[in-house]
Amino acid sequence: MPRLSKIVTRTGDGGQSGLADGTRRAKTDLRFEAIGQIDELNCVLGVVLTHPLSAAVQTLIERVQHELFDIGGELSLPGAKVVDESMVASLEIFAEEFNASLPPLKEFVLPGGSPAGAVMHLARAVARRAERAIWCLAAEQAINPLTARYLNRLSDVLFICARLQVLKAGDSEITWRHRRRS
Repeated sequence: MPRLSKIVTRTGDGGQSGLADGTRRAKTDLRFEAIGQIDELNCVLGVVLTHPLSAAVQTLIERVQHELFDIGGELSLPGAKVVDESMVASLEIFAEEFNASLPPLKEFVLPGGSPAGAVMHLARAVARRAERAIWCLAAEQAINPLTARYLNRLSDVLFICARLQVLKAGDSEITWRHRRRS
């Protein structure tokens, strides 16, 4: 893979950007929106990693960051397929294992509870937005359908990790209280 030696190229100043196959498209193309959402999610996970995390959660988040970079590459090369069933299955295994140690939910959980839990909830919301961007792209262009499934599972895992982090910090989850109308 070539190394980037020049960062400022001015090639995007006219509102177009290049894909890995050499084609140029408008920066408003849904493919670039999806790539940008994946990049933003990866950035939020970088913020997550600045908080104290359990070793298992830290290892997972670090692995996911690499996978998200791979997904960005997949999206930048139309027709490429990086996400496979094993990546989705791995997230499902984490979800089952991590969730088994949590008390059952009786109410909706609001974002917050601890600094790590709050930023993990933010990552979950950004993952959901990235998934929606993938589905918008899929409505117009061919993509790997497993990519959307991966992001769906990832948002579930991030929700579970948020709950774990709040409880690990010794804090209480903030649950939604329905405002009853009189």
